[in-house]
Amino acid sequence: MSENEIRSQIASKEDEITRIEEEASKKEASSEKQIESEYRPKISDVESKSSAEEGSLEEASAKAAEWTAKKKELAISVKNLQKEKKTLTSEKDKKLKAKLKEIANDKKTKISSIQGEIKLLNKELKLLSKPSSKE
Repeated sequence: MSENEIRSQIASKEDEITRIEEEASKKEASSEKQIESEYRPKISDVESKSSAEEGSLEEASAKAAEWTAKKKELAISVKNLQKEKKTLTSEKDKKLKAKLKEIANDKKTKISSIQGEIKLLNKELKLLSKPSSKE
């Protein structure tokens, strides 16, 4: 293999690394948007329900004597909705973290393999350079 061919292969491998990095960046952005869009409506729905329930809870507190039973019911509902929001937020964060980790691991694996090939090509290039420097 000639020196130019090896250099061309190295450049090609480096281009492939760049492509993988760009692809990983696109996947990260896409995953983030996808997961965000999946959870945003759920979280917003739970937040709006929670806000509505909190408003009702305040009204019930003002009319404590006549609304005692309603107050207890709404307090439980608000607590459950807030717990649900916390659970959904936690699930979203875990899912996003896992997806980003998966993308990073995939990127690392692909790049490591290519870098190994580059090292071998550089060794081959060195070996080709040594005989020519003796002449």
